[in-house]
Amino acid sequence: MKNCDQFHELFEAFALGALDAPDREALEAHLATGCLDCAKSVEEARGLASQLRYLAPEAAPSDMLKGRLMQIVRVEAQSSRRFAKPKSTIPLWMWAGVAALLVATVYSAWNAQRLTREIQHADQTAAAILQHRHELETQLEDAKREASILVDPASVKIALASPDPQAPPLEAKWNSKLGIVLTGQKVPAPAGDRVLQLWLIPKTPGGKPIPSLTLRPDADGKFVLLVSNPPELMAATKALAITEEPPGGSLAPTTPPLWVGGVS
Repeated sequence: MKNCDQFHELFEAFALGALDAPDREALEAHLATGCLDCAKSVEEARGLASQLRYLAPEAAPSDMLKGRLMQIVRVEAQSSRRFAKPKSTIPLWMWAGVAALLVATVYSAWNAQRLTREIQHADQTAAAILQHRHELETQLEDAKREASILVDPASVKIALASPDPQAPPLEAKWNSKLGIVLTGQKVPAPAGDRVLQLWLIPKTPGGKPIPSLTLRPDADGKFVLLVSNPPELMAATKALAITEEPPGGSLAPTTPPLWVGGVS
């Protein structure tokens, strides 16, 4: 028997938040192993549970019930006026019935709101899990692309030097099909929240630098910048350059280049 068969009867209760702690923890631990079948079953159970909000009982008594109660009250009032002393009273059992109806109505409304909140929380949790999974998949794809560019013999190596003899050199590899990977080590971070920005210098005479992505080195001065879709073809690019820019980057360089490297 598959390890996940033991959880088949727990999905609906898990989606509604009604599992006991041991069963819930066991199922959550199983889902954390990455079982796609059980994750899909949980999503289907949550979808089914989300439909329950439309089946929540009405928060008010039906018109038929209210009409019958009012009719009984009117009959009792008329009978009282004919056969009793001139005072209007409603039997104790009638008040008890009205009170019970009120209690049932209040409980129904509260229970519907509670179920709605639980379903909304489950939906938000599922959305967060899916978003996190998407981010991990994107990071994995970027890492694979970076590795492919760095090891592909067809990638062109570009050394970026600085006019400052104290500045460490940078290196870029450009693959015409996969993009650019720019790497650096022991690179001082710009002051405040300023950033380093990559520029592509076109071969066209008088051509303006084309802005690309921005970066900030980590605490150790390291960075890896992947440009999956360079804004210019390698054959039309004369050089790569790095400048320091305001947060978010600039449309045109605002400082002299800190590093420049010619594209062969």
